[in-house]
Amino acid sequence: MNRQIISPSPHIHGPESTRSIMRDVLIALAPMSLVSILASGWSVVLLLCVSMVSCILLEFLIQKYWLKVPVTVSDLSAAVTGCLLALNLPPEAPWWIAVIGAVVAIGIAKMTFGGLGQNIFNPALVGRVFLLVSFPVIMTTWDDAGSMFGLVDAFSGATPLGEIKEGLKSGATLSELKADDLGFTQQFFLHAGGSTGELSALALILGFIYLLCRRVIKATIPLTIICTVAVVSGIFHLADPEHFTGPVFNIFTGGLLLGSIFMATDYVTSPMTTKGQIIFAVGIGLITVFVRYFGSYPEGVSFAILIMNSTVPLLNKYCKPRRFGEVRK
Repeated sequence: MNRQIISPSPHIHGPESTRSIMRDVLIALAPMSLVSILASGWSVVLLLCVSMVSCILLEFLIQKYWLKVPVTVSDLSAAVTGCLLALNLPPEAPWWIAVIGAVVAIGIAKMTFGGLGQNIFNPALVGRVFLLVSFPVIMTTWDDAGSMFGLVDAFSGATPLGEIKEGLKSGATLSELKADDLGFTQQFFLHAGGSTGELSALALILGFIYLLCRRVIKATIPLTIICTVAVVSGIFHLADPEHFTGPVFNIFTGGLLLGSIFMATDYVTSPMTTKGQIIFAVGIGLITVFVRYFGSYPEGVSFAILIMNSTVPLLNKYCKPRRFGEVRK
């Protein structure tokens, strides 16, 4: 007797899996990781190893012994979280900071909600913001011991965003602060100061191109964020060029590219429709610029993404695609 099997949608299958997608993300992060290691030495290797191992081990222990559910660390999602967390830390941060960040990222931001696919906020960013609030001195101290192979001169001091922020607060102007000294070439290839994943715009763009070619992400969210930051910062800069940095500076310094490409595009914590993604990205861009210009912190990308993560359920509800066969009224 022939039996008819009825199953729910979707009925279209493809070769992609969670593991293959996460593997592509790790490959896309490889150029930035390599640049960071060359620029900052063994300290970055230690941070990457400790962060990734901690995230994988924590997820394994929670799933196996606490939740008692099938272990899914082989899907590489915990490894991606660990890599992103390490790239959001200062190069010379102590190793135990990565462990605490992993506990927050995996134990609170991810597994508390049920694991992969159910978390509301980006786990790596939750870990970073927790560390920034809890250990502000460590998370804002940029003291590099020098590169591994001597290819890059050692540097220390505040980030470009931090220097400009503090200078403007003291009453100086951008001309007096010599903000233009950090030229486009230095911003694009390698600049001093900042988190491990902020040192080279070129390395991040190479990863972005790889993800686009592999069709892991779409360009909608990253490009909308960048365009929003460019337009808004351009308006402020034209209105008062002595107190508001321009678009090029805001795009290529800080964590804008890292956040836009690798964290704002997270499948779970970003909207499903193109319309929702555009609204989501515009919000991130606006909040980032306003925090940088008017907030207490020199950087606002992490806060912006987490705030907009909280709006994703509403955006998915508001920006539903039209049902097949539905007649427009």
